[in-house]
This record gives sequence, structure tokens and C-alpha cells, in this order.
Amino acid sequence: MIIGFLWHLFLHLAVPVAVAWLFYKPNFKKAALIMFAAIFIVLDHLLADPIVDPNRCSVGSHLLHSYWIHPLYLLLAFIPKSGLIGLGLVIHIVLDWLECI
Repeated sequence: MIIGFLWHLFLHLAVPVAVAWLFYKPNFKKAALIMFAAIFIVLDHLLADPIVDPNRCSVGSHLLHSYWIHPLYLLLAFIPKSGLIGLGLVIHIVLDWLECI
């Protein structure tokens, strides 16, 4: 269980960094940090009871992980000024969804 959780956290760091390295090399550090900032949507877990439940899929179970907000994250990814944070949010949701299957 703990190894799976640590792997999940590692992916939330490694995937945005890899995307920044592959597609935003001139601004690698800035792009990686902005995309990594999307990790803060996990704060919605604080509203759940219990806060951490390894058997609960976070996608669809928490406010900022709700299905209705996913299109907004995708839209943000295509707007130039919010593209990196939007991409980070999309990456975060995809990684969470992969953990649920």
C-alpha cells in the first residue's frame, strides 16, 4: 500500500518535470514549477472524511477532482496565459484517474 502511494506521489512530481523537459526546455524550471503547482488541488481532500482513504478514488470524490470541473482544466490548458497550470491540472487528474483503474 505504502509503495503504491509513494509511486503515485513520485509520478505527480516526475510527469510534470518530464513534460517541462521535453516541451519547454528554454523555460524548463518555470514550466516544471507551474505545472507542479497543480498538486495543490489535493487540498480538497481536507474536506473529505476520512481525509485519506486508500480505497477511495479521488476523481469524482472531491470538489476539485469533480467530473464537472475537468473541462475547465482542459480549457485552461489551451489558453496561453494559463496553459501551464491547466496542463498541470490535466496531468494531475489523469494520474489520479489511472490510480483508480
